[in-house]
Amino acid sequence: MGQTKGSGAAELAALRAGRCTTEQALALYDSLPAVPSAEITTGRWQGDELDTGHQLAGVLVASGWYGKQFDDADTVHPLLFAVDGVVFPVDPRRVPLGLAGRIPMAGVRASKKALGYLRFAFRTHRPTARLRNVEYRGVVSAAMIYDHLPIIDHFRRVDERTLLGVMDMRGMTEPYFFILTQDTAS
Repeated sequence: MGQTKGSGAAELAALRAGRCTTEQALALYDSLPAVPSAEITTGRWQGDELDTGHQLAGVLVASGWYGKQFDDADTVHPLLFAVDGVVFPVDPRRVPLGLAGRIPMAGVRASKKALGYLRFAFRTHRPTARLRNVEYRGVVSAAMIYDHLPIIDHFRRVDERTLLGVMDMRGMTEPYFFILTQDTAS
């Protein structure tokens, strides 16, 4: 489907103004153009979420999630966290995603404080994902495939510096939507 320049960004801004439905988020995602993995700019990307009421809503952001880092197609850090101004990659296997929605947000925020002390236990220096072109919802576009977890993050281009992502995790009934904005400071 065609997008006029900037219309994806305007639609995304409208959906971010409050909670949206999964159907609204999917409609926007499906209207956006594919982004080939070769066109994903290397470096850090800051993350945010598109709140659809998903069980992960607020959890990653409250826990200190910063975003993702793409060094090349085979060197990807899918989870960057920031604590006390320090951004570092975390091994996704050490993040208890299964607890999302079961722990009160106060507990999630407390885990961010603990992460500052425990970051050396969670930190990794090895990449834990790869970028590939994968078909999802009928369109071939860039996808980040986790090395050790049944998760694929599928991307579409909102504009030159913004991607809309969908986390597709085995066993998760609804997709989780997130936004990546290229970090020009990295």
